[in-house]
Amino acid sequence: MSIGLLGLLDDVAGLAKVAAASLDDVTGMAMKAGIKATGAVIDDAAVTPRYVQGFAADRELPIVFKIAKGSIKNKLLFLLPAALALGYLLPWAITPLLMIGGAYLCYEGAEKVYHLLAPSQAHEHEAHLDSVAVAPKTLEDQKVAGAIKTDFILSAEIMAIALAELPDENLLSQAIILVLVAFGMTLAVYGAVALLVKADDVGLSLATNRTGIARTFGRGLVKGMPVLMSILSVVGTAAMIWVGGGIIVHGLKGFGLPQPGSIIHHGAEAAAHALPGLSGMVSWVVESTGYGVAGLMIGGALIPVAGYVISPAWRSLKALRSRKSSQGAH
Repeated sequence: MSIGLLGLLDDVAGLAKVAAASLDDVTGMAMKAGIKATGAVIDDAAVTPRYVQGFAADRELPIVFKIAKGSIKNKLLFLLPAALALGYLLPWAITPLLMIGGAYLCYEGAEKVYHLLAPSQAHEHEAHLDSVAVAPKTLEDQKVAGAIKTDFILSAEIMAIALAELPDENLLSQAIILVLVAFGMTLAVYGAVALLVKADDVGLSLATNRTGIARTFGRGLVKGMPVLMSILSVVGTAAMIWVGGGIIVHGLKGFGLPQPGSIIHHGAEAAAHALPGLSGMVSWVVESTGYGVAGLMIGGALIPVAGYVISPAWRSLKALRSRKSSQGAH
């Protein structure tokens, strides 16, 4: 069984099929959406908490709320209409767009690995990108914008996969299903994130104001949450690389390039046969590692492309638009 966001995408597809068969039971479908959406916590909850690290405790929940608000806005105002339009007008474009989103996830994850392994070069790379980025008013604005941007890609993957499983449904049915998926995912993911980022404050309150087991538990939370957040940060980076690589490898099959996926699949099967007692776990580990290696290679290749091709092109475009605006003003 798949685990993580790739497993979530399969679950969302299953949810879409179930929902399409029972649209008259809106309450039941919403509950199913909530249950299935818990799979997203593994990856989204791993990525998002790092955006509130370093801020005062009283700003953590407002930041999470801002990200959640941006997430639901993206899903309902942009991704939902775009997904429905694509499904109706350009269904063949869904897979390429999924692959573009996967490439972005690979780049984001590989850039963080690059920063860890070669911090000086990574800072130089970021300087190239900073010169073309929108200047935020505050560090909080920058963090929120970054989180919403990453969430946009993850949300687009989920909406596109759900839509791909509903080719025979009418437009209204598709819209209702996607709305429920959007709300269920957002509430589950960011509710879990809010609990994660405030757990240390709860622990401090228990350690200060309670006695016995409650105080011991509170102290454990205070000491353990920084470690957990660090682990989640690593897991989040790995998840982006692994998920992005898996999306691209699967997408290549539709373009007549099944070889990367076949190599990974055959490697997982061979490892499972070598260790029959642990075949399921071994197969998953090898397959996930293969997707991660593919994602890291893709993301690593995109780092210089982003720094020396995309950024200069974007900078030139901005300069051209600025000149046109100044000429128009005169």
